[in-house]
Amino acid sequence: MAGAFLIIKTELMVSWFGRIGWAEEKLGAEGGTRIFYKIIGMVLIVLAFMIMSGKIIGVLDFVFKR
Repeated sequence: MAGAFLIIKTELMVSWFGRIGWAEEKLGAEGGTRIFYKIIGMVLIVLAFMIMSGKIIGVLDFVFKR
């Protein structure tokens, strides 16, 4: 839900929180902040699918394995 909101309502997020200087510099001239919000939204959607399917445990085991 939050991921879809970030992707669909990107302009609203920019109006609430303003532009992100780092994102504007690294991701594009005038659209860097919007791209950043869309990337965060996509990451949240992928994480949600991983949690729902139970695949997140395997990823966490791989990342934090001793």
